[in-house]
Amino acid sequence: MSGLIPNFPLNGVVTVNRVILKPGYSVDDLQERVALLCENVKTYHSDTGFIGGFVALNRGDISNEGSTIGQAVESPLKEREALIVTFWKSFEDHERSHRSDTFQPLFREVLELCENGNEEIAYEMLWSGAGYSDDEAREARRVKAAYGTGEAA
Repeated sequence: MSGLIPNFPLNGVVTVNRVILKPGYSVDDLQERVALLCENVKTYHSDTGFIGGFVALNRGDISNEGSTIGQAVESPLKEREALIVTFWKSFEDHERSHRSDTFQPLFREVLELCENGNEEIAYEMLWSGAGYSDDEAREARRVKAAYGTGEAA
């Protein structure tokens, strides 16, 4: 399913970069450099395979309800770690974008901030979806209560 990202093809590719800021660099430094890089990708690659993306900053919270590796209160990478996630029609489209002359200088400027170098992993989307509206959620609960827990009828 690809309902969360409009126009994302069933065989599309998701890439994930993990950035850990070097000491002496700020989130503002990261935002500025990544904004320039993302604007470049949107401008030069929206018609050659780029579909969309987002950047997420580690806010420091660790879910004790969703984690099984202890009961930590705060991530040591708070406000130092970010994920850059992009969506592409194909891996080949992604790779072509990274070889472009306009991309490479901006990419190097982002890498200057990275304590961890860079490894960009490509993933195949298995599922995505948005939450239900309030009415849809009520109806889903009503159907579950009436007909069971989701097993095929």
